Amino acid sequence: MARTDGTTTATTDPALLLRRGLRLEYGTLGWNVIGLGVLAVAAVRAGSPALAGFGLDSLIEIFASLVVVWQLKGVHQEREARAMRLIGTAFAVLAAYLLIQLVIVIAAGLRPATSGLGIVWTALTFAVMLALAWGKIRTGRALGNPVLHAEGKVTLVDAYLAGAVLAGLVLNSLFGWWWADPLAGAVIIYYAAREARHAFQHTTEEATA
Repeated sequence: MARTDGTTTATTDPALLLRRGLRLEYGTLGWNVIGLGVLAVAAVRAGSPALAGFGLDSLIEIFASLVVVWQLKGVHQEREARAMRLIGTAFAVLAAYLLIQLVIVIAAGLRPATSGLGIVWTALTFAVMLALAWGKIRTGRALGNPVLHAEGKVTLVDAYLAGAVLAGLVLNSLFGWWWADPLAGAVIIYYAAREARHAFQHTTEEATA
């Protein structure tokens, strides 16, 4: 909102915050839809399980964004609780997939080829998702909307995963360290599992309140 001295402060108008939240979700949807095609090409060319896994993460992010758009367009207690359960499920699926991928890649010793396209896209995605996550978390907190706030953390996981995949691709390209990206994914597994637990815990607390 504007101040009389000409400076500005963060808006507290719920309608403006709601529109900002929707714009952030639409931006996330657009980026990830494009990313599905880019990652599919890069993963096939390089034979990279990390890039394929990141493509799945993009699908989960699309799902989570659609859940938030659905919730923001009809805010009430029942829809909020259902949205939190869906986001918790998205986190749990992401953690489970990454854990399976980690075990398979390390056990089989899969060694993907280098991917210039993958490096460029994951670097861009890391920066874009960090900005979107910050905007969602801040807007969700200001709006008092736990669903938008939680989905901001899904986007934050997406950014961290992009950074982990990027590090793995670069280390593999420079030093042949094929195990770097699945190992970095272990950190993301912990974070995603923790956020899934928090989302389910939130719905349980709301149900018993």
